Amino acid sequence: MKTAATSLAEQIRHIKEAKKFDIRSGALPTWCPGCGYFGIHQGLNACIQELGLAHHEVVTVSGIGCAGRYPFFTSNYGLHTVHGRTLPVAQGVKLANPDLTVYAVGGDGDGLAIGGGHFPHAARRNVNINYLMFDNSIYGLTKGQPSPSSPVGMKSKASPFGTLDKPLNATLMALTYGASFVARLFAGDPKGITEALIEGTQHEGFAFFHIYSTCLTFDKAYKTWAHLKQWVHPIPEDHDPADLRRAFDLVLGDDFSTGIIYRRE
Repeated sequence: MKTAATSLAEQIRHIKEAKKFDIRSGALPTWCPGCGYFGIHQGLNACIQELGLAHHEVVTVSGIGCAGRYPFFTSNYGLHTVHGRTLPVAQGVKLANPDLTVYAVGGDGDGLAIGGGHFPHAARRNVNINYLMFDNSIYGLTKGQPSPSSPVGMKSKASPFGTLDKPLNATLMALTYGASFVARLFAGDPKGITEALIEGTQHEGFAFFHIYSTCLTFDKAYKTWAHLKQWVHPIPEDHDPADLRRAFDLVLGDDFSTGIIYRRE
């Protein structure tokens, strides 16, 4: 017969077992309250817990910007590198120790501007790492300048008359570069992030996760929570992620469908 003490001991054991794979550190994230990055952090943490990856088996590598602080908020190994060099360092970590599970995290500015030259080569080489691009279409840490994915007409202190440049489409770029796993996700859906990350982490090859988020501090008019919640929607149920042509058609025709866009074994 179970006693109250026995039941409590079991509960404590289950909690300890779950915490063994919890990558959150004691350092509280310094992101603004309501930032979508919290949802991404929750999604990745849940993925690692579901896969049962021990702390010493995981490395997170970041560049600069708001996403660059990510390794400080985790209890696994982490490297906070320099602007635009997230992918080269992540590839080096994986090549040095192939047994590690490597997550490269960075913003759209880090990955599409100064780091844009590394993106195609990591994808085409199909190095077995996981790249999470936190895309809020703005340079948030440096007070709101337009980024390579900012929409045409976006006004800021650095672009008072609105941006003129056509934004880059990171999902389309990943497909073009030959990435073997491509997913497009929404920071407001941590469960969807977790499910895609689990599949991508188990995928043998370069896995790219394009995650739409928002900068609620500096973007009050364009990629807001209200807009994103209206725009994002699941990919069609009949979509075949093994069909590259259909993946291109989907991305070219719909910028805000979320899910696994493409997967090649």
